[in-house]
Amino acid sequence: MLDAGSTQVRSGAGAPHLEIIRRTNLGTGIALVVQYALGMWVNLYVTVPARDQGGGFFTAVGRALANGPVALGIHTGLGLLLVFGAISLVVRSVLARNAALIVLSAVFFLALLGAASSGASFVDSGRDGASASMAILTGVALICSLASLYVAGNGSREVTSR
Repeated sequence: MLDAGSTQVRSGAGAPHLEIIRRTNLGTGIALVVQYALGMWVNLYVTVPARDQGGGFFTAVGRALANGPVALGIHTGLGLLLVFGAISLVVRSVLARNAALIVLSAVFFLALLGAASSGASFVDSGRDGASASMAILTGVALICSLASLYVAGNGSREVTSR
């Protein structure tokens, strides 16, 4: 007979944060893959209207959300949500006091900011280099997300049987 209550998780002070970090990393990692696919779709099949070019970062984001083709608006909105998720990861990593997670979540956050900046630059100017740097930085962010999943799950829980 299986006893569902036979395992007990013994945890330190950072364990609740580690569980949230694991779940947030999983969610942001999946969202990042979706974002990457949307970015490829936008790059290949969507033409950014000429009226959206010029104006800088915030103007490009606003125009993409308000006026841009639907795929570009979804891509931009999901990117903003990912940035908020990355901020949450940095805060939780600091609260968990895990140096590896702090570094990984900070690099994840910076890579997403760089990708967002490159994306806005792409909308603003249409340069291929901006699109390429957006893709590369998204890859860096995904690697950080996967590494964080490993670190947060590695040795953070000690399961014992009664």
